[in-house]
Amino acid sequence: MNFMSDIARRWLQGTQVCIGLDPFVDRLPTHFQLQPDGILAFNRAIIDATADIACCFKPQFAHFAAEQAEDQLKASIAYIKSHYPDIPVILDSKRGDIGSTAAMYAREAFEHYGADALTVNPYMGSDTVLPFAKYRDKGVILLCRTSNPSAAEFQNLLIDGEPLYIHVARRAQQHWNANGNIALVVGATAADEMARIRDVAPDLPFLVPGIGAQGGDLAATVRHGQTASGKGLMINASRSILYASNGSNFAEAARAEAIRLRDQIQAMSS
Repeated sequence: MNFMSDIARRWLQGTQVCIGLDPFVDRLPTHFQLQPDGILAFNRAIIDATADIACCFKPQFAHFAAEQAEDQLKASIAYIKSHYPDIPVILDSKRGDIGSTAAMYAREAFEHYGADALTVNPYMGSDTVLPFAKYRDKGVILLCRTSNPSAAEFQNLLIDGEPLYIHVARRAQQHWNANGNIALVVGATAADEMARIRDVAPDLPFLVPGIGAQGGDLAATVRHGQTASGKGLMINASRSILYASNGSNFAEAARAEAIRLRDQIQAMSS
């Protein structure tokens, strides 16, 4: 698989919805909480219910590791690979280190877990980014302007008259993307910043958190974030889809919520 070509094919099939797999054990339907592999069983049901709606799936590493469920993370990714091989998987672990340690994190994500892309914190510069980017077929999704409330404390600081997030976006576009496999995390809660980032990174895909519980503006995200072709976004929804219901209809409710988001995005794109 090649992450960039695979995600582009999913966009052409009419979806820019990224479905986050962020398990909170106490929010799963009760029968999954009682199973030794309940997270995996729940994920499989969600994946089966939403696969035709998803442009990608994004498991969040810490949600598995905190439950000592790394084996269920690996099995969840393997399930997607075996049943829906055309759908890319982003491992959201926000790795960031240099040299041999960065290389080991890359091996962990791409070889051990089998992910197609990884979120990376570029704060330590090229030494952090390039060990990941050398995996030509894998996506490297760099934190640029995140969706959390305190993001502006550092990301909006001015350097030579421009905010730090613009320097990250420009370096990603002009220096780190030699293999054509770089994308950016740009939060839906920062619509003005998203417009500026799209200006300096016109072709890079955006992974967009912040829709739903964080109150991000979906219409502004579509307006400011899409590329000239009307694509380019992986708009993430996690809790709003996963926990649309905790009853026996949880999978059907998750599917309905994913369809609702997909259709909203399509309507705003037209």
